[in-house]
Amino acid sequence: MKTVKTLCSAFLMLMISGVVFAQDTSQNQKQQGHTNQNKFRQLYQEFRSPNAYRTASGAPGEMYYQNMADYKMDIVLDDENTKLSGEETITYHNNSKNRLEYLWLQLDQNIRKKDAPALEKGSTAMSPVTTPERLADEFLKEPFDGGFNIEKVSEDGKDLKYTINNTMMRIDLPEPLEGGESVTFSVKWWYNINNHVTNRARSGYEQFDDGNRAYEIAQFFPRMAVYNDVEGWQNMQFWGSGEFALPFGDYEVNITVPEDHVMEATGTLQNRDKVYSNEMMQRYKKAKKSFKSLVIVRSEEDAIEASKNVAKKTKTWKYKAEMVRDFAFATSRRFILDMMAVKMADDSEVMAVSLYPKEGNPLWEKWSTRVVASTLQSYSDHTFIYPYHKAVSVHAKNQGMEYPMICWNYGRPDEDGEYSDRVKFGMMGVIIHEVGHNFFPMIVNSDERQWGWMDEGINTFVEYLAEQELGERYPEAIEGYDHFPSRRGVPSKIVPYMRGNQDFIAPIMANPEEVYQLGNNAYAKPATALNILRETVMGHKLFDHAFHTYSKRWMFKHPTPEDFFRTMEDASGVDLDWFWRGWFYTTDYNDIGIESVQKYYVTDTQTEEGKDILEKYGANPDEVDGIYVVKEGDKAFKKGMEDKNVLENSEKLNAYVMDNFSSEERQNMKIPKYFYQVVFNKPGGLIMPLIVEYTYADGTTEMKRYPVQVWMKNENEVVKTIATDKEITKVVVDPDLETADVDLSNNSWPKQETPNEFEQFKNKKD
Repeated sequence: MKTVKTLCSAFLMLMISGVVFAQDTSQNQKQQGHTNQNKFRQLYQEFRSPNAYRTASGAPGEMYYQNMADYKMDIVLDDENTKLSGEETITYHNNSKNRLEYLWLQLDQNIRKKDAPALEKGSTAMSPVTTPERLADEFLKEPFDGGFNIEKVSEDGKDLKYTINNTMMRIDLPEPLEGGESVTFSVKWWYNINNHVTNRARSGYEQFDDGNRAYEIAQFFPRMAVYNDVEGWQNMQFWGSGEFALPFGDYEVNITVPEDHVMEATGTLQNRDKVYSNEMMQRYKKAKKSFKSLVIVRSEEDAIEASKNVAKKTKTWKYKAEMVRDFAFATSRRFILDMMAVKMADDSEVMAVSLYPKEGNPLWEKWSTRVVASTLQSYSDHTFIYPYHKAVSVHAKNQGMEYPMICWNYGRPDEDGEYSDRVKFGMMGVIIHEVGHNFFPMIVNSDERQWGWMDEGINTFVEYLAEQELGERYPEAIEGYDHFPSRRGVPSKIVPYMRGNQDFIAPIMANPEEVYQLGNNAYAKPATALNILRETVMGHKLFDHAFHTYSKRWMFKHPTPEDFFRTMEDASGVDLDWFWRGWFYTTDYNDIGIESVQKYYVTDTQTEEGKDILEKYGANPDEVDGIYVVKEGDKAFKKGMEDKNVLENSEKLNAYVMDNFSSEERQNMKIPKYFYQVVFNKPGGLIMPLIVEYTYADGTTEMKRYPVQVWMKNENEVVKTIATDKEITKVVVDPDLETADVDLSNNSWPKQETPNEFEQFKNKKD
């Protein structure tokens, strides 16, 4: 008897679910026709095939290699004429097995030539209204003429043949450079330094009212291009948005500047006792032991005094750096310098350093170095221990740029020293971001020229984590706020971009030069995607292990997008092809809504719908011991059913339970009164986990997190049945705004009325 009834019950469950399934499938076919593309399919067509250089797991392969470039440079800054000149000797190591007939160098300063093609790459429509300054700058002034002047390229004193193509220079070798061999050659050059405030650029100088300047110098020397297994030579032209691809190497750099300047740069200062005053040396030694408070090494008073006169003599600062991909420096007689030691998790010690003119105070003295210290600790926790001996934050007006161990950052108080929260948090955020770039791409050395998101997006994601942790380390930094007001990373903040005009949105995987909104495309959207991946899709434990694995695997190497995607899956055991496709390869947006909610009861009385289903499958309704579902208003619905549970409404079900379950099993059963069928639809193109909050009549709530696989068989609609002993009064999709849903008007049942624009304006005004 028990077996017979169990089979009967199984048939009935199939029958009841069949009604829903038939409706579900019919609706799906109606919406999709024959155009359905399975968004869970693997990315075999999009990914490069794994090989001996880069494995299917996302790790470097047994034949992985990277070529290296070592530099020895003598640099002279002519402050009076704002001119930089240099002689560099490059030793290039061909670690590939390929024969190289020529070498490619990057001449990024050439983008500042007055006839540079990059200046003409965009449209220049006439504006109906403009300012005198802008009109004069654009049409009346003689354009600034920067760019490299290459005086000599030689090997052992003999001239080498070279060809300059805009921002790239090819050197033709007398003999091919075989795999495993090295070549040493020299380049002599100079260029005019631009004012980066009036002539916006990633480097240059700022002119102050007293006639003095602060220099932030980068992209200042001809730099080797990357040669690898993916691109061959990465010699894509520099057009301004796609940044840099650079090999690692060792640097020895001597920089001659006016005697009264103070400098910071990439690398370890070799002659500190020669370029620091005795007082600065004493303060520096104190700073090396100061882990809780910063030490002013060169004070504001020192800087003001030095700015009164211009030194005629010069001084040479000598630096060495190992295993870095670039070199940059900042120098001025107006700089204030402070430092603080930072103890890392492995007990290593790093110096957090800030360099700024008095215009940055009081904000910079109070916060810059502390933010640097917190950033190093946060990033090290999420990736790997910071391997360099220092990290320097330099204050430069309107700047936000990164180089190994040093970066330029904006955030300036008013002339009277006052600053708003917006200025303070903006300054903190940019310092975290630019110091964070030491990890991505200075160490995890991706190709910025081709894949802007791999450094900017990944870095912005970790920046978001570090911003929140800054408030935990220094509660006074966010006084008046519950948490740090991050600009990017929070899912709801990317919604306006994702629901915008698709004509002006490109996939994350687009080249930086091809996108309209680089900040959203390469920074905000990938950062948000990774935040959602960590918080909603994978969870902290799986995500953090995979992210650590990627960071450590590709530390001091050159990863590609496939290496990142594959590692995140390989180290977590989570299939994420659907996620990468939707978020990175398309411009789809997320919109999940509630189409309907229907309450059902069970009864032993036959219903027309139930009979039709049974007959459709060849069964005689009168011969089936069936249980039927009804809703209020149906012919089979009887008054009072709403007050009874399922066993009271169905004698057949009650008899089955009594016959087939023990007393103890029956005692542990949850006996529902209601069945709710909730139909979720998905107007948006992205597939995402379905997060639902159910509210019951007694005020309690229940959160259900359905995996993304609920959309696997039907990408347009999902039906869920909830059995409960309490009435459901409210259903909300994504109640905590975790998934960047672009339309919240369809997220609630009963539907919540959204105020129109006038009502929103009126409420805001009130």
